[in-house]
Amino acid sequence: MTKSLFNSTVLKKSTKLLSAGLMAALFTTAFQVAPANAGGSISISILPGNSRDARTLGAAMDIYSLIRSRKHRSGIRQIGRNNRAGLRQYGRGNYGRVYQKGRGHTGTLTQYGDNNSYGIYQFGRNTNANVVQRGRGQSGVSFLYGW
Repeated sequence: MTKSLFNSTVLKKSTKLLSAGLMAALFTTAFQVAPANAGGSISISILPGNSRDARTLGAAMDIYSLIRSRKHRSGIRQIGRNNRAGLRQYGRGNYGRVYQKGRGHTGTLTQYGDNNSYGIYQFGRNTNANVVQRGRGQSGVSFLYGW
């Protein structure tokens, strides 16, 4: 009987301790949570790690350009309002695309060198992207979404 009494006392104390710990954790967490921001964004950038992958991504961007019936390998397309974009290229054979759909986006792409390719695709609102490529045969693409 003593063994049983000991186990139930330890069990009760353990349960109370566990309950108190959980309450303390919940209480502390409730006051540490910051209020939600009114806006935010998420972005994903793909940057090939070697020249073969860079050529593959560049070819994919060329195919996209052909499908979209683009005469020129570079351009800016904006759908929405209060968007700002810039595209500067120094060199030959570069592909650059800034696509903005939504409002309040800022996107710039500057390419130095030859045979570089990069695409910036912005959706939603209020995203910022500023990309500079230097060298030869580099490629990449960034997708941004803002709320």
